[in-house]
Amino acid sequence: MKAYVGVTDGDWYRFLSARPGLNEVNFWRPSSAREFKVLTPGEPFFFKSHYPHNRVVGGGFYSGFAQLRVSEAWEFFGEANGVDSLQQMRARIGHYRRAPMAVGEDPVIGCVFVRDTRFFPVGEEVDPPPDFASNIVQGKGYDLAAHAHAGYFEELVFRLLGHSVEIDFSQPWHRGGPVYGDPRLTPRRLGQHAFQAVVLRAYDRRCAITGNKIRPVLQAAHIRPLPAGGEHRLDNGLLLRSDVHTLFDRGYLGVDPNHRLLVSPRLREEFGNGDQFYARAGRQIALPERRPDRPGREFLEWHLDEVYKAS
Repeated sequence: MKAYVGVTDGDWYRFLSARPGLNEVNFWRPSSAREFKVLTPGEPFFFKSHYPHNRVVGGGFYSGFAQLRVSEAWEFFGEANGVDSLQQMRARIGHYRRAPMAVGEDPVIGCVFVRDTRFFPVGEEVDPPPDFASNIVQGKGYDLAAHAHAGYFEELVFRLLGHSVEIDFSQPWHRGGPVYGDPRLTPRRLGQHAFQAVVLRAYDRRCAITGNKIRPVLQAAHIRPLPAGGEHRLDNGLLLRSDVHTLFDRGYLGVDPNHRLLVSPRLREEFGNGDQFYARAGRQIALPERRPDRPGREFLEWHLDEVYKAS
């Protein structure tokens, strides 16, 4: 099991701790140069304040990473970015970059998503890990299986969960979420907003079916919707143009387990249209580069069985 302690400023955590309804937050970084790869989704992520306060003030569970433009980060997360307006967010990023943003500038930042967050009450913050050096400015990862102070992190995890649980730190562990099907499977559950961001990134900002790149009309679609037992998981997602999303949700389009586009005959029968889709039928849709990020067979088969209009 791994954990991470990230350094945050006082304004960010005080803003969010005053809004307990925001249980999914964006721990953004002003630079997008380095991807966050320390944790897997569901592992604990703690927030530590700058010196001189220098206390662990809360945390949550890692949900994902994406490089987003500032405007996109605000679109997805709003006040969960730790500020009350896009203008303030731009000013804060300019402060850390030591150069104000020019009018119209929309730089890419690194976004680390943390869900199920909890901030500790004032006076109940925790000392940082014993080996957390004062010159660390961004954060530090810990392999708890080999860490001499595993008991310290065990107590922090208990505080996040609100109850004690038996955790074997020598084994991989994450906080999961409700899943359907085999309970032995390990879900990589994302937060609602993180789902949108990581799907956008995984599909390289292009509609998986049409290749459309017009950002305002692209939507992260669930293959198996949440009300039907689906989850915010990357392998349960597709990036689709808004009208294509509607057709997929209503069963006029489908994707088979080999990731080939299916087009229902009902599209032409009912609307006398859809030539652009029939021309693509049988072709493989655009897919994320990483194989584990691609649409999962179980989700695609559910959609074909329950939604797709085969005849």
